[in-house]
Amino acid sequence: MAITIVALLAAAIIVPLLNLAVSPQSAFYIPPYIVALVGKYLCYALLALALDLVWGYCGILSLGHGAFFALGGYAMGMYLMRQIGSRGVYGNPILPDFMVFLNYKELPWFWYGFDHFWFAALMVLA
Repeated sequence: MAITIVALLAAAIIVPLLNLAVSPQSAFYIPPYIVALVGKYLCYALLALALDLVWGYCGILSLGHGAFFALGGYAMGMYLMRQIGSRGVYGNPILPDFMVFLNYKELPWFWYGFDHFWFAALMVLA
């Protein structure tokens, strides 16, 4: 199990750095969609390892992992919706598209911090 965790951490660190370090013509270049796909795989692997620890060793069926996984995804979704800006379907630079569709006039107070990645990452960890 320790070898698996070390391999996952090494892949999480090496893959993006390798992508930045080599030119796109190199045989070691990894396309950006593969980097994103590996990131998704590592997130699911982290969830599976945590669930295996609780369910496999302790014998407790835990559905709480899914709730925290969903809250982290929701917080990152809020950050990404703020990054779209005026490139959205409705072209509103302040409100995300779904808020324009739902006829919101202003951004709710709890969305303002999600302009910054570090705030969104802190909310994912909180």
